[in-house]
Amino acid sequence: MERAKREEEAVFLRKKITLLRAFSLLVGSMVGSGIFISPKGVLKNSGNVGVSLIIWFACGILSLFGALCYAELATRITKSGGHYIYVLETLGPLPSFLFLWAEYFAIRPANSAVIALAFGRYVLEPFFTPCAAPPPAVKVVALLTYYIILTLNSWSVSWSARLQNVLTAIKLLALVLIIVPGMMLLGQGHTENFQDIFHSQSLALDKLPLAFYSGMFAYSGWFQTSFVREELIRPERNIPLAVIVSVVTVMVGYMLTNVSYYTVLTAEDVLASEAVAVSFAQKAFQRLVPVVPILVALSCFGTLNGGIFTFSRTLFVASREGQWPPLFSMIHIRRHTPLPAIMLMLPLVTVMVCIGDIYHLLNFFSFSRWLFIGLATFGLIIHRYRHPELPRPFKVPLFIPVSFTVICLFAVGMSFFSDPVYISIGCAIVLSGFPVYFLVVSRPIPDCCRTTFYYLTLKLQVLLEVVRQEIMTY
Repeated sequence: MERAKREEEAVFLRKKITLLRAFSLLVGSMVGSGIFISPKGVLKNSGNVGVSLIIWFACGILSLFGALCYAELATRITKSGGHYIYVLETLGPLPSFLFLWAEYFAIRPANSAVIALAFGRYVLEPFFTPCAAPPPAVKVVALLTYYIILTLNSWSVSWSARLQNVLTAIKLLALVLIIVPGMMLLGQGHTENFQDIFHSQSLALDKLPLAFYSGMFAYSGWFQTSFVREELIRPERNIPLAVIVSVVTVMVGYMLTNVSYYTVLTAEDVLASEAVAVSFAQKAFQRLVPVVPILVALSCFGTLNGGIFTFSRTLFVASREGQWPPLFSMIHIRRHTPLPAIMLMLPLVTVMVCIGDIYHLLNFFSFSRWLFIGLATFGLIIHRYRHPELPRPFKVPLFIPVSFTVICLFAVGMSFFSDPVYISIGCAIVLSGFPVYFLVVSRPIPDCCRTTFYYLTLKLQVLLEVVRQEIMTY
């Protein structure tokens, strides 16, 4: 009864996301830092070029399977919130809270830090070639960029969505500038870098889960429409269309991009490069060397914008479901943006940018992310059998969620042997959510604490409004 009352009184975001915006959000979230930094991680952990290309293709197929599963979940479960709401509705409140806990303290801040650092590196790398850009300068640029995007998402849903459309076009242009020269050189017979690409002496089977993490990171935006389900126009039609077209488009683009990379660069060049697209531009053509990293940096900008846009909706839905403080379900009365939810990530992302490294951060958050994505698709299987009466506007064959779940959970388990330190830290963060759930979430909050919290929240809102008026007056 209490949950039904909350749903009846809940606040909802307006429907402003069309099919084009959904496609732009998906492509804009997938194409970005991943394809420009992950080739090194995939190659390093797979051992040779041939296996790395197989992993890129396999990650594309796996992402398509996951996207189809999430499309079915989105047509069956009508709330926004992505992984969180799917785990909540299919597996219950404890797993969903553990995801929320890991998402806030590990997954999202580390993911945003990786993308922001990639942006900073690509912006500065051309100015310091042939040397690497100084890490402090990269981190300063990364933080400034993150703060700008945070401000934009706090200001307007429509403007951030329109910017995503523009940046998606720029991302595709960046891929074209890499694919076309590479295909031209390949057509001219430059195949020397593809000789003996399955060299077995360099094969690293124990590191394959980390190669999988790097590849899936590049595709990882395929689930973004599930975070904004309530804001989508005609979701039953637009979600399946958007995910299928966008994932297939990105998969083809990624395969051609990797072939172009290895047409121009040797495996040693890729492993030695801190910015693969910059190294590619230096060897492929001289005139456009400054253009390519700028377009790549804008691609990272778009990925970061899409990530902030969707994560704020997770906190918004979680607070509406009673598993996160009520402050984060509040919407700005004029801007119609979930302002408190957007601003919550600022301190953790700042810390991770300052102290983190791209590839260590990637391994750190990938464990938690793919664990809960696997649990969400496992929940789809359970939900089908528990609720056969629910309407199913879109349904995938059973082997798709089964195979996707098994592969995700297998890779998560094997990653303990590949990078035990950082994977163990990620696991510890997930497990630390257990006592918090049983001490705080599962038992009702005392009325005195609830009254005090609401009073402090009201005072904070009044203070922020006074500051805003002072700034406007000034």
